[in-house]
This record gives sequence, C-alpha cells and structure tokens, in this order.
Amino acid sequence: MNENNENNGSTAPGEAADIVMTKNSKGCIKCLNIIGAIEGHTLLPSQSKTTKYEHVLPQLVEVEEDENVDGLLILLNTVGGDVEAGLAISEMISGMSKPKVSLVLGGGHSIGVPLAVSADISYIAPSATMTIHPMRTTGVVIGVSQTFEYMQKMQDRIIDFIVKNSNIEYDTYKNMMLTTDEIANDVGSVLFGEKAVECGLIDRVGSLKDAVAALYDLINEKK
Repeated sequence: MNENNENNGSTAPGEAADIVMTKNSKGCIKCLNIIGAIEGHTLLPSQSKTTKYEHVLPQLVEVEEDENVDGLLILLNTVGGDVEAGLAISEMISGMSKPKVSLVLGGGHSIGVPLAVSADISYIAPSATMTIHPMRTTGVVIGVSQTFEYMQKMQDRIIDFIVKNSNIEYDTYKNMMLTTDEIANDVGSVLFGEKAVECGLIDRVGSLKDAVAALYDLINEKK
C-alpha cells in the first residue's frame, strides 16, 4: 500500500494519508498523521475519516528499523476511537528508540491523549483542545460486576500509561476525567493549549516550527 501511495499520492476514501519522509542537512525525519477516528477491529462507516491501527503499526516498525531515518514527528488531530488500538499505537511509539515529538493540532481527544504523550516531547497548538473522559463502550453490556471491573481495569491502564509518559499526577488526571460541571450532558474535562501544559499533561505550547526544531535537537543530542 505504501508503494502505491508513493507512486500516485492516492488513499482510499476515509483513510488517513500514509507516513511521509523529509530530509535535509539536519537529518531525515518521518511524519505520521493520526487524524479522524482511531479504527480498531471494527470497521467504521466509509464516510468517516479514520486512522487504521493495522496500517500504523508496521509503519512504526519501519521507522524504528530504517537506518536512514533519524526521528519521528507525530501530528495529531483525532476525536479518539478504539481504546485498545489507540493504546497499541501509543505503546509502540513510547517503546521506540528513535527520537519522537508529537504535536496536537485541532484536537487530541479521548484515546488521543495517550497518543500525544507517548512521544519524548509533546506539543500542543494554542488553539487545540484535549477532551478527557471515562472510557466508553458500545454494543451489548452484560450487567454484572465483572463487566464494570473489567472497564475499571482498562481505564486504569489508560491512566497509568498517561501518568508514566507525562508530568501529570494520577489523582489530578482522574479528577479531570470525572468532572461533572464542565461538559454539558457528559462527564470529563476539556483542556485548551495552555491548560494542558499547566497541569503537566503536555510538555509545551507551540507550533509546527517548534516541534520540528525540538525533534532536530533530540536527533542532534543522540548523534
């Protein structure tokens, strides 16, 4: 699929563009776009803009193993999506040895939060937002205690990853997630650029040039 897209620049309807590479005297970086909804094992409607985890995972392996690639820039504008797929991508990024920087543009909502903090340095645009809320589920739910215990464990997995990869405290994040007076008809919090940095969730407020400069600094330090 990568080869075809490089040849004609096309992507299937509703799918995010493939990873792209740029190279100059400072180094060679690849840019990964995570946009729309994170699609997991269930296909989303064809009219939805999606990022498919089965496309992203092998691309991350390629970045890690390609000796010609010095670093990874992750651009995020996502509404969230499949929890396990989002965590899988986040764990892959976090476990890479190559320098990586993320930039939240527009929104980094729900499972987009662990994706944003999985990089070595995370940025958020001043106008961007991040929504923090409890884990959702769809379909048939069996009303027994085991179901709710499972959901609690999954939620703790997400929070633990975020706390491990950012500067926010566990209790602070959980309180934001359970806030009842900030979102109409819902539970959770909406963080704008500066607020996301103030609470320790994101490292810095900045733009594309800031994120790219930080990535080249990391690359230079590693060299």
